Amino acid sequence: MTVNVDYYFTPVSPWTYLGHARFAKLLGDTGATVSVHPVDYGAIFPISGGLPLPKRAPQRQAYRLVELKRFSSWLGIPLNVQPAHFPVSADLASRLIVAVDLAHSSMAALDLAGRLGAAVWAEQRNVADAATLGAVLAEAGLPTDLLAQADSPQVAARYAAGTQQAIDAGVFGAPSYVIDGEIFWGQDRLDFVERRLRG
Repeated sequence: MTVNVDYYFTPVSPWTYLGHARFAKLLGDTGATVSVHPVDYGAIFPISGGLPLPKRAPQRQAYRLVELKRFSSWLGIPLNVQPAHFPVSADLASRLIVAVDLAHSSMAALDLAGRLGAAVWAEQRNVADAATLGAVLAEAGLPTDLLAQADSPQVAARYAAGTQQAIDAGVFGAPSYVIDGEIFWGQDRLDFVERRLRG
């Protein structure tokens, strides 16, 4: 029986970026399917005890930078720990991923999510900028008119519904991988995700 993973994330999370390629490969290796859910953590944090980065204690902010360097080095994934365009709003980029999912496929949406993470953390690009998003769409071989669809009521409703689904599932951080109701939070839990998918 094919197993499905509900993938909750924001495209501007460095942890999503660090785990994304490994997660995509794991899906291919195991034959699992994925439901792609870019969600609004600005709505999730207040009810789950989370804080946006600028409001976290200095010790936590400093340790986050140490861990980003560690994982970047360990995984061999290029990452600017303090990129030029972060923090920025992820709403338009997230809705664009939803638009691609609706118009094309979950795998196209998954690919775009990975490209957007790399745009922020490896390429120093501003994913809150519509021109940047159009360029990333073109690089992915997708039509740039999807940008207009990202502002449609249908996409906005799907983005809001995905966020509520994350809240209902108990999701509180990014990335989260949910399999049959079981949450695996963080790219450093992908080994457990693999064990679960391989049975």
